[in-house]
Amino acid sequence: MACLIAAPSSGSGKTLLSLCLAAVLRERGEALQPFKVGPDYLDPQLLGAVAGTPCRNLDPVLCGEAWVRSCFAWHGSRAQRVLVEGVMGLFDGVGPGSEGSSAAVAALLGLPVVLVVEASRQAGSLAAVVRGFRDHGPPRVQLAGVVLNRVASPRHRDLLAEALASIEVPLLGVLPPHPSLELPSRHLGLFPAHEVSDLGERGRAMASLARRHLDLHRLLPLLEPPALSGSAQDPLPALLGPPPAGAPLPVAVASDAAFHFRYPEMGELLAAVKLDPIPWSPVANEPLPAGTRAVLLPGGYPELWAEQLAAADRSLADLRRAASAGVPIVAECGGLLLLGRGLADPGGRMHPMAGLLPFEARSARLSLGYRHLTARRDGMLVRAGEVMRGHEFHRWQLEAVPPDSRWAAAGLWQLEGWGIPRSEEGWSAANLHASWIHLHWAGCPRIPRRLAAAVAKAAPNAGS
Repeated sequence: MACLIAAPSSGSGKTLLSLCLAAVLRERGEALQPFKVGPDYLDPQLLGAVAGTPCRNLDPVLCGEAWVRSCFAWHGSRAQRVLVEGVMGLFDGVGPGSEGSSAAVAALLGLPVVLVVEASRQAGSLAAVVRGFRDHGPPRVQLAGVVLNRVASPRHRDLLAEALASIEVPLLGVLPPHPSLELPSRHLGLFPAHEVSDLGERGRAMASLARRHLDLHRLLPLLEPPALSGSAQDPLPALLGPPPAGAPLPVAVASDAAFHFRYPEMGELLAAVKLDPIPWSPVANEPLPAGTRAVLLPGGYPELWAEQLAAADRSLADLRRAASAGVPIVAECGGLLLLGRGLADPGGRMHPMAGLLPFEARSARLSLGYRHLTARRDGMLVRAGEVMRGHEFHRWQLEAVPPDSRWAAAGLWQLEGWGIPRSEEGWSAANLHASWIHLHWAGCPRIPRRLAAAVAKAAPNAGS
């Protein structure tokens, strides 16, 4: 039976435990399928890199419960081991409720929970914390045991073990303070995998720590793949129906250190609608590939590469030419910033970008949470009145500047979310969809279908 690794709060150590288990399984030569609850991009990159298998997101808010079940069954059934890392605190979901929480996903999939507790300043109080999470609900959770993080001495471990024994909860291991377990982070979360230069060395150290400090005899049976009553099937074909006729058409996908927030399903859904994703690096000032029929600009950290992007004259010129020629452009979050007039780097210095949309972007307070989206007008990918769910996660404000033209209309859709005022957001044109909002296409399969239809009508990019 698979399990879900959760915690009382973010920063408790659930990613560390997940990485340690992934590392020791890879060392043993056992194929692991990692999953991550919620709309995260960064933890899945690390988990996928250490496991050697792309991590899949399980997000019932963005994708629906049916997708979560089928995704878990299909990918989980094809591996020797399965690991599900939770999100935030165990019961943290939309607003103050548990919708979309780790507990909700555990209940949906029938998974027991391994609770990771940061215990560096606790002794007997640990029992109260664990009892509260064990007994809280709805949804009620089945607690398989506890792993303690940052336990500095054998005496401290003994104190904590006695506290857990008093409430009859198994102790499944401890993680001591160790340099390999101190993962670098920045304002949106952990560093992405490609920025952790010693990830291989860290993985080997994590595997060693797992062998020495975790009760693998009890933990590894909790990573068994799901028991299926019938044969699991790939859920993607059912989302899209028959593929369009003809050969795949090339689409450029920004893929470099500045743009890397993508779900694995994006590429798979592109392929399913006969679109061929071709990596393209604006940071490296690459030209758009000749014959490109669309440009996809995913999220990431473009502000860290603002100077290099501003100097990418060939990439930016090709992007402007493609927009003028009617090539479809889809931009999310960080990708949206590339389309503006200017982007401020972490030091506050403004750098020119593609200049297709009338704003300059500067750092601001955090905008975070699920959003209800209602399309305000017909666009390339949406139709007026359609309702979707998305996720917003950024620290930017857009300062309007006088537009050079009316190429794109503002107010793509109306946003609503817990604790925020109703607002309008995004830009739309016949060949543009640009927004702060991250979508998971498995939850809105009409998006890749409509993109394929727009691509089929567009003239190919001639290249620079």
